[in-house]
Amino acid sequence: MSRRALYLAAYDVSDAKRLRRALRAVKEHATGGQKSVYECYLSDAERDELLCELEGILDPQEDRFLLIRLDPRCRVETLGIAVQPADPDFFYVG
Repeated sequence: MSRRALYLAAYDVSDAKRLRRALRAVKEHATGGQKSVYECYLSDAERDELLCELEGILDPQEDRFLLIRLDPRCRVETLGIAVQPADPDFFYVG
């Protein structure tokens, strides 16, 4: 199994139909998140797949998408009832 890195995926989509499609695409890879920012553990292939899928969904003139790889040497800080991000053994998409 390939090593996965922790990313933050954030988007701002102006059209409701594209927003639903972008949300579905991101949530297929997300381990947690809130509203339009999600934590995703991605291999290089999964990252490329997600970016390719979103490229086909988003309008580059109206929408924004940001994928940030978090430094694995840094500790993730959580506050309140937040749960530490974890890379699960499998995902259920349904």
